[in-house]
Amino acid sequence: YAPRPRQSNKIQNYPTTIPIPFLKLQLSLSLSLSLSLSSYVSGQLYLPALAKRCHIYERSTELHYCHRGGPWFCNLASYFHYCMASSGRWVRLFVFYISVEVIWFLFNVGCVDSANNIAEKKLKVGNISKVEDAVNFHIYYGQTFKVIKNAIDGKSYLLIQSDSRMASRTKYCTSRIKSYVVPLSNYSVDTELFPVSFFELLGLLGSLKGITADSVTSQCVLKLYESGEIKMINKSEPQQLAQFAAHFVTDTDHAQACNFASFVPFVENTPLQRAEWIKFLGVFANLETTANDFYNAVKENYLCLARVAASKKSFKPTVAWIVHYDGVWSFTKETYKLKFTEDAGGENVDKSINKMTYNISNPDDLDEFHAILCTVDVLIDETDTSDPAAYSLSTFLQNINVEDHSCFAFLSNQSLWRYDKRIYNSTLDWFNGAVSQPQLVLADLIEALFPTGNYTTTHFRNLAKEEAVISIGPEMCDRDTSTAMQPTIVACG
Repeated sequence: YAPRPRQSNKIQNYPTTIPIPFLKLQLSLSLSLSLSLSSYVSGQLYLPALAKRCHIYERSTELHYCHRGGPWFCNLASYFHYCMASSGRWVRLFVFYISVEVIWFLFNVGCVDSANNIAEKKLKVGNISKVEDAVNFHIYYGQTFKVIKNAIDGKSYLLIQSDSRMASRTKYCTSRIKSYVVPLSNYSVDTELFPVSFFELLGLLGSLKGITADSVTSQCVLKLYESGEIKMINKSEPQQLAQFAAHFVTDTDHAQACNFASFVPFVENTPLQRAEWIKFLGVFANLETTANDFYNAVKENYLCLARVAASKKSFKPTVAWIVHYDGVWSFTKETYKLKFTEDAGGENVDKSINKMTYNISNPDDLDEFHAILCTVDVLIDETDTSDPAAYSLSTFLQNINVEDHSCFAFLSNQSLWRYDKRIYNSTLDWFNGAVSQPQLVLADLIEALFPTGNYTTTHFRNLAKEEAVISIGPEMCDRDTSTAMQPTIVACG
């Protein structure tokens, strides 16, 4: 028996040619082991099959030599080679077996990870919105497209990602399906009673290029229109509307062109359902995350205020929403307004009356109407007028046709309100900002029902106190219109 002579400590350079691409860090150790083992066992290692299995094989990338002073994993390989060469046969076989198992495991992990990365790259939709409260639209997602099902116009909007092959090949305009390429390059709006604040909150005013009227209660939209960045378009001219990637409307009763999209939060029955339509617009701009964050903040603040109002006291003030038109007074039937009253801690008068309309030219109607008003603690006058700034307490008293109003608690308590505090000419912000941020409306109503005197209302003005309106103008825009706005959060607690 003669002991095996020890190998020289000098590390030899092997001309090992390894056609191998850039590997992930997680495979470096397995590569080092394989290099050392191959140099000892066979003197050469080829890994094109494994590399191709992970879809990372490139013929142009070759690693020719591993030696001391080269890449760190080559040095590690040389060290393993030296240790293996100095060990017994069974030790080398055992280490070789374990190394093969480790290499196989790590390569499989790498392949799975690579497959996951490929799937993520193919999935263009990086963020999603889920409709929680609104009932008149739903959102569905594919890999390179999204679908909005609009329950109001009965159509499905197919939104195709602009960087997908589908975008250039697919176009739908049928009675059932319309297609759009997103994010929208530009858009226009039929601004008659359209809540443009939703676009402003998402930071999308930079893409707004056309409006049908300047009757908008957004100082920044007015500023962009004044500077020429937004053009006035004629909605009766189809060619003018066709130049935009999308034209948003709230009127669904008329014929619509291929690029029309119905945005109708007004049809929802609760304030939060209306506000959630910000997700509808967010999908058109790939801004689902922004829309989600905004709505979540609004909802949380709204529900917090409602909880505080519910804990005020057992006595609930009686609230009436009324409107005067052509000699007839009517109590409101709009569900979202009644919901506002309930959430503010009040009780709607509608539950205790037998009829909804009263003609003041009819003496019996007039007496019954006055009798009901004598039971009301807070009155909200919704009467439409071409000049809101001129509508005063005397205008209201003239419309209700009464001389002795001593029994009206809402007058003695100075709790007669209108929601026309913020206006542009005769257009009310009630149909704009109040829709997208209902928490501000709720905070106003809580102050009206349970006055503290230290809260400034946003949308409601006190007619009994002759509170004036606030006229909105382009000079009031002092922000970057290309950035999203944060919701106005009311202190709650």
